[in-house]
Amino acid sequence: MSSESLFSPDLISSEVAAALPEGYTIRPLQKSDCHAGFLDVLAVLTTVGDVSEQDFNERFQEMQASGALGKGAGGYHTLVILNGENKIVGTGALIVEKKFIHSLGQVGHIEDIAVAKDQQGKKLGLRIIQALDHVAEKVGCYKTILDCS
Repeated sequence: MSSESLFSPDLISSEVAAALPEGYTIRPLQKSDCHAGFLDVLAVLTTVGDVSEQDFNERFQEMQASGALGKGAGGYHTLVILNGENKIVGTGALIVEKKFIHSLGQVGHIEDIAVAKDQQGKKLGLRIIQALDHVAEKVGCYKTILDCS
C-alpha cells in the first residue's frame, strides 16, 4: 500500500469500478486529496469546518495508522470517485468496529456518503455503497450497517 493511500486499492471491487460512468474512477482517499475537492464534496453532506492542510494530513495519518494496529484489518476506509478531470465528485467511508461477539468478529459501518450536487443522479452514491460493502467483506466484516440518513 502506498503511504499516499488510506488503504490498499486492491480492496475495491473491479465490478463496481467498471459500472461507473465512462471516464470516472474510484480509489482510496489519498493524502493529496485535501485540495482535490474532497472537503468540498463532504460539505454537501454536513458542516466541514476550517480544516487546514496540516490538520488534514494529521487526521489522514491517524486514520491510516489505525488500520495497521492489532490483529487483522480494521480502521478507516474512505474512498473517492473522480470524474474525467480528476476532480473528486463523490466519497464515502467504511469504519470497521472490532467486536467480542461472533468469535471476535468485525462490523462495518458505512458513513458519510456524499456526492457533488452537479453529479447527483448518476448512481455514484450507490456505487460508493457497493464498493464499501465489498471492502467490508474483503477485510472480514460479518455484516455491514449503512449509517446514513
